[in-house]
Amino acid sequence: MRQDRFVERHQAEWREFELWLDKRSLSAREARKHRREWTGISDDELPARHRRLCQQLALARRRGYSAVVTDRLQSLMQRGHSVLYRSKPLHPRRAIEFLLAGFPRLVRAEWRCMLAAAVLFVVPLVTIFVAIQVKPDLASGLFDAHTLAGFERMYDPTSKRDLGRTDEDDLQMFAHYIGNNVGIGFQTFASGLVAGLGTVFVLIFNGIMIGGVAGHLQAVGHGDPFWRFVAGHSAPELTAIVIAGGAGLRLGLSLIAPGQRRRVDSLIHGGRRGAKICIGVFAMLVFAAFVEAFWSSIGSMPAPIKYAVGALLWALVALWLARGGRNALHQDDEDAQ
Repeated sequence: MRQDRFVERHQAEWREFELWLDKRSLSAREARKHRREWTGISDDELPARHRRLCQQLALARRRGYSAVVTDRLQSLMQRGHSVLYRSKPLHPRRAIEFLLAGFPRLVRAEWRCMLAAAVLFVVPLVTIFVAIQVKPDLASGLFDAHTLAGFERMYDPTSKRDLGRTDEDDLQMFAHYIGNNVGIGFQTFASGLVAGLGTVFVLIFNGIMIGGVAGHLQAVGHGDPFWRFVAGHSAPELTAIVIAGGAGLRLGLSLIAPGQRRRVDSLIHGGRRGAKICIGVFAMLVFAAFVEAFWSSIGSMPAPIKYAVGALLWALVALWLARGGRNALHQDDEDAQ
């Protein structure tokens, strides 16, 4: 086909495409405001129109048409591509929808890895806790005498100061808890790159350390202030560590068992899913740090209230992860795979 006939045949749709880009692509808010007045091609038609434009550009190049034609088509194709594939702005509603629905779906989709992470974390924790009740001297094999003495001072039943504190105020401790919690969560996930073995080690290590602290304080008679302190923030914090561990194990499996994907593609896919899970983990750890800084340390609060709030948070976390997103009308492709 001659160039002039080619241009004459497709000129109208190029103009329609260009008009859409000029009028509809710059501001989503303005586009929604004037959508009833718009008489050009519909927004839903744009992907198909863009694919057709790409085909026409390839055809024009293959036939050796002039630069006037190919440059125009190239410009339209690039403008359309930038609109179709640009990053969507983060809207607060989308972030909330992800936390309430998308994140729980991702966690449930990886339930096998989450279960394995829970076992790797909880079994060492409970085992070392019980072992120290039977043989209290085991705690000295995990911590030096100075560290154990520090734990005992922080949770001394006769002390009148805030639980689990030295001399820092709430805001300082909030910042400290965020840094500490997020650091542990990121380490648990990222160490999965070592074929998942790093995550296994981090989960077991943290289980032993937490079980060791709890076991020692219980054995020396400081259990009551310790349990009142951890009751509130334990649900989001410990659950987040397990979820980060599950994401790390998923990352490791993507590396050593890619399935039908190429290993690099499997790693990218696993990393993308893991990164999305870590967004939810980060939110959980920040919330846990908030509770730990502003609620858990209140020593004057009666134990029944502390335990009731802790039980409520455990129930809410379990309900959120088990039921969140089940009634959603749409699911991300990532969630369904």
